[in-house]
Amino acid sequence: MMRGGPMGRGYLTEEEKANRPRVTGKLLKRIFAYLKPYWKQMILILAAIAFSSLLALYPSILTGRIVDALAERKPLNLLIRLILLSLGVTVASNLIGVGQNYLNTWIAQHITFDMRNKMYEHLQRMSQRFFTSNNQGDIITRMTSDIDGVQRVISSTFTSILSNVITLTAALVTMYSRSWVLATLGVLIIPLFVIPTRRAGKTRWDLTRESQACNDEINGILNETLSVSGQTLVKLFGKEPYEYDRYKAANSKMIRLNIRESMAGRWFFMIMTTFSSIGPMLLYLVGGVLMMRYDQALTVGDITVMVALLSRLYGPVNSLLNIQVEWIRSMALFTRIFDYFDLPVEIENAPDAVTPAATDGSVAFSHVDFSYEPERQILHDVSFELQAGKSIAIVGPSGSGKSTIINLIPRLYDAQGGTITFGGIDVKKLDLAFLRRNVGIVSQETYLFNGTIRENLLYAKPDATEAELIAACRKANILDFVESQETGLDTLVGNRGLKLSGGEKQRLSIARVLLKNPALLIFDEATSALDSISEARIQEAIEPIIQERTSILIAHRLSTILAADEILVVKEGRIVERGQHAELVKQGGVYTELYETQFKKAIAAVESAENGESR
Repeated sequence: MMRGGPMGRGYLTEEEKANRPRVTGKLLKRIFAYLKPYWKQMILILAAIAFSSLLALYPSILTGRIVDALAERKPLNLLIRLILLSLGVTVASNLIGVGQNYLNTWIAQHITFDMRNKMYEHLQRMSQRFFTSNNQGDIITRMTSDIDGVQRVISSTFTSILSNVITLTAALVTMYSRSWVLATLGVLIIPLFVIPTRRAGKTRWDLTRESQACNDEINGILNETLSVSGQTLVKLFGKEPYEYDRYKAANSKMIRLNIRESMAGRWFFMIMTTFSSIGPMLLYLVGGVLMMRYDQALTVGDITVMVALLSRLYGPVNSLLNIQVEWIRSMALFTRIFDYFDLPVEIENAPDAVTPAATDGSVAFSHVDFSYEPERQILHDVSFELQAGKSIAIVGPSGSGKSTIINLIPRLYDAQGGTITFGGIDVKKLDLAFLRRNVGIVSQETYLFNGTIRENLLYAKPDATEAELIAACRKANILDFVESQETGLDTLVGNRGLKLSGGEKQRLSIARVLLKNPALLIFDEATSALDSISEARIQEAIEPIIQERTSILIAHRLSTILAADEILVVKEGRIVERGQHAELVKQGGVYTELYETQFKKAIAAVESAENGESR
C-alpha cells in the first residue's frame, strides 16, 4: 500500500485552492535572488540536464539499430560496437545524472542554509509582541517544514520542468523524424496512460485524506483515554464500555478505508499493465502494416525505437500535467516564508545608539502609556523614579499591569507614550545589547535549558570561574542542593528543568541572574507558584540581594515588600497609591484591601510551614 503517494501529485486541497498565491515579477525576482550567488553551479546544472536528457534517449535509438543489425544479419563486430556504444551512453548519462543530482542537492542545501540563518536572525530580532501573538507551532513550521519544502522545490521542481521539457521535445522530434504516422499514433496513445494514472491518483488521494482524518481521530481517542488523567476520568465515570465502542467504531472505519485504498491501487496497476501492453501492440500492428504495404523504408528497428520512445514520453507528460499544482505549492511556500521576512522589526537599535561605559541602574518612568492592542490600553500615565541603590515594590491585583511595567525597561515592548530612562538615558537611545545586559529579571515562569546546572549558569556568563559559580549558588541559597548531588554542578536538570522542584528551579534562576551581575535586578512574582517552604527559602536568598543593588520587586510576600524603599500600588494600569507600608495600610485603599486579602494569608501560610518544619 503506497501511503501518501498522491500527496506529491497534481491535486490541490480546498485550502490550497482558496489560498493560491499571487505570482508577480517581484516575487519571482525575490526567489531568484537566492539563486544568484550560485549562478555558476546553476549553469552547470542546466548543461548537465540538457546533456543527460538527450543522452538518455540515445539507447532507445541504438536499440532500433541493434534490432535491424540482427534482422539483416549484419557483421558481428557492428553488433558488438552498437551494444558497447549503448552501454557507454547509458553509463555516461547516469554519471552525468549523479553529478547533476549532487549539484542540485548542494545548491538546495546552501540556499536553505542561507534562508534558515536569515529567518532565525530575523526572528531573534522580533519583539516579545510577535511571540505572544503568534502560534509557536506556526513559527517552528516556517523554520523547518516550509524551508525544507523550498529545498525540494529547488532540487526537484525547477530541474524537473527543464528535464521533462527537453526529454519530451527530443523524443517527439526523433519519433516524427522516423515516421509521422506512428509518432501521431503514439501521441494519441499517451492519454491512455495519463488519464487512468490521474483518475487513480485522485481516488487514492481522497482515500488517503479520509484515512488520515480517521487516524487522527483514533490517535485523539488514545491520547485522551490512555493518559493518566484520561484513564482516571474514564474509571471514575464508568465510561469504559462507551470508550471501547467509540474506539471500535473508529478502528472499523480505518480498516474499511485501508481495504478501499489498497484495492484502488490494485485496480490502477491492472489498468496500467493492460494499457502498457495495448500501446506497444498497437504501434507494432500499425507499424507492421505500414512497413509491409505502404512504407518500404520503415524497418523493424524503427518500430522498436517508436515503442521505446513511447514509454519515455509517459513520465514527462504526466509530470508536466502536474506542474501547475507543483508550481502553486512552490510559490505558496516562498510566499509564506517571505511573509515572515517582511514582518517589521518593532524594536531595534537607534542609528545613533549610545553605549555608556557603565550605568547605575536607576530607572525613571515619565507619563508612560502602553497598549498591546490599540483598542485596549494597559498602562495610563505611569510615572515614578527608582534611584541607584534603592528598591521599589510594585503591588496590585492580577492583571493590573505590574509585569508590563518591568517588561518596558529592557524593551521587550516599547511604550507608545511618555519616556523611560535607564541610568539617565532614554531606553530607546541606548544600545539594546548594553541595556539588556544590565537588566536582570527573575520571573515566575523559570526556563531552564535541557543540560546541566553548570551549562544553565554559564548561559549568563560563559567565562565564569568555578568560584564564581559557587558564589552565585551560595547567594541564591541553592548551594546545599548542588553539593548534595552526586555530580554537583554537572547534574542534569532535564527538559525545562523537570528534574528539579519549583523552588530549586527558581533559586537556580536567581543564581544565573546574579552571575550576569546586572545594574538593575527585577523579581517578577518569583515565588508566586511555589509552596510555602520553597517560598521561604527563596525569600532568604532575595532579601539580602535587594539590599546590595538597585531592585524592583513584584511580590505578594509582605516581608519582601517591607524590605523595599517604596511601594507602588497599581490598579487598572495606573499608580493609584505610593509610599511606605504603614501609611498605605492606614489609607484604607487598594493596598489595605491587598493586605487584608493576600498578605496576611501569605504570612499565616509561611508561619505554619515554618512551624511544621521546625517540629
